[in-house]
Amino acid sequence: MQIGPYNIRPNVVLAPMAGVTDKPFRLLCKRLGAGLAASEMTISDPRFWTTRKSLHRMDHAGEPDPISVQIAGTEPQQLADAARYNVDHGAQIIDINMGCPAKKVCNAWAGSALMRDEALVARILTAVVEAVDVPVTLKIRTGWDCDHRNGPLIAHIAEDSGIAALAVHGRTRDQHYTGSAEYETIAAIKAALRIPVLANGDIDSPQKAAQVLAQTGVDAVMIGRAAQGRPWIFREVAHFLATGTLLPPPTLDEVRDILLGHLQALHDFYGEPQGVRIARKHLGWYAKDRPENAAFRAVVNRAEDAASQIALTTDYFDALAAGEPVSSAA
Repeated sequence: MQIGPYNIRPNVVLAPMAGVTDKPFRLLCKRLGAGLAASEMTISDPRFWTTRKSLHRMDHAGEPDPISVQIAGTEPQQLADAARYNVDHGAQIIDINMGCPAKKVCNAWAGSALMRDEALVARILTAVVEAVDVPVTLKIRTGWDCDHRNGPLIAHIAEDSGIAALAVHGRTRDQHYTGSAEYETIAAIKAALRIPVLANGDIDSPQKAAQVLAQTGVDAVMIGRAAQGRPWIFREVAHFLATGTLLPPPTLDEVRDILLGHLQALHDFYGEPQGVRIARKHLGWYAKDRPENAAFRAVVNRAEDAASQIALTTDYFDALAAGEPVSSAA
């Protein structure tokens, strides 16, 4: 898949997720096979660009190309300024968020709420595309609700505005993440456009990725929640798409090493205690399909410092490898 000058290989992409796709997670997913990984949503209001949260979200040092940064907001000029600012600070692709269903985002008329105002969508996209010399991409949903599935119209506006690629989540905003994603609207959008289209929503296995690609004709698949606690899904999907065969699941030792490396990266990036706190949700995701999940979480969530979190996690995996029970009283 080509986005501007960038050849995205493999065509398996990490979806931007607020509170999840920070720099440590993006680096991990890229190392494990993601062809592209966009940043968490960064706010377009310049008053917040120097906050600790924004500075972390705008940190791309050492990140492999291409660096994609997602921006969110409602004012065309403000979004254009935010795009320029992020390009000046390392962004090589600007992604505009019109897909987030979160209430606090939509109440500000940002995210997927923008799909209710097609004229404003056109003004925003034109302003951002004209503001920067890098490719601009867009993430949308199929519509605002089931009675207003205007994703195809927004897609045409995007292409006419100069958007370089379009990602479509197969749900309307009012569905949030409930029910099942539908791909018919994504297929219709792809058939009508010349630019690359990415399908997002409920892609949680190599077989599902292949099915969605075949059903929709899109150029790439975008994986979000299925990568939480399972970042190796990208290499699994890429291998299956390339060969038609399934990779064996990672060994217990490899899962341990991936997780410990992720914890260390979070501790280094955020420091204590923030890194320890953020790591807890990742530990929960890693553990959700593993033995003694509840006991593991009870133990690890008690860790108040990085060294304890690393030690408790190591002990857990050592006990698993030895076939020993994991106790919540450990």
